[in-house]
Amino acid sequence: MSAHIHALAVVDADAKIGSDCRIGPFAVIGAGVEIGDHCQIGAHAVIEGPTRLGSHNQVFQFASVGTAPQDLGYQGEPTALEIGSHNTLREFVTINRGTVKGGGVTRIGSHNLLMAYCHVAHDCCIGDQVVMANAATLAGHVSIEDHAILGGLSAVHQFARVGAHAILGGGTMAPLDVPPYMMAAGNHASLHGINVRGLARRGISRETILQIKRAYRLLFRSGQRLEDAMDEVLRRGLDAPEVAHLLDFIKNTKRGVTRP
Repeated sequence: MSAHIHALAVVDADAKIGSDCRIGPFAVIGAGVEIGDHCQIGAHAVIEGPTRLGSHNQVFQFASVGTAPQDLGYQGEPTALEIGSHNTLREFVTINRGTVKGGGVTRIGSHNLLMAYCHVAHDCCIGDQVVMANAATLAGHVSIEDHAILGGLSAVHQFARVGAHAILGGGTMAPLDVPPYMMAAGNHASLHGINVRGLARRGISRETILQIKRAYRLLFRSGQRLEDAMDEVLRRGLDAPEVAHLLDFIKNTKRGVTRP
């Protein structure tokens, strides 16, 4: 099926629009934009290229997607934005393309919900099934792993990471990495235990959750140096893949790890 493009939309001749797409009035689709099948682009939304969207994405009115990075070192290089499928970008969401020094690409996976006024800066990498509540903000080079939830008005410092299944409370300021499976809140953020309900809802077994709890107590409540506590986790036989991911996440931190 052909696309349904409103007569008042502005679509560059170089843009590629998939089948059964709907583009609303006064939307602007720039050169170098590729939009997959079955996408909906709301009125007054702006998508600049190079940007590629997969299928079944919904971009609500007044969103600004694929615009130039807000970086003083950016000199107009042809960097890119890549977005997967089945994402929802609500009103006034802003997403910037990458920078050359950051690898050149901002990436967003699939099945994500970015609520109104969220901001994703240059060179960020967002996984799958992530929720960013209203006005959650990512500085440049931030990494958000699968199933993470960022509360409204929260912010993540540049180069920081938020691990899989972690949840940030509303208004959280996160200058350091937030480990997987944890709950964090505050300014500056501190850990408040394990995201037990979130893990259970996503099918993580009770035995695995218990292992994560034990690892958490050893890592953050035992009083040991973090390196020694990581060794202790291994000696205790906590060998679930999720625990291994937690240890690997901490091992590879560059900004440091958020703690209780």
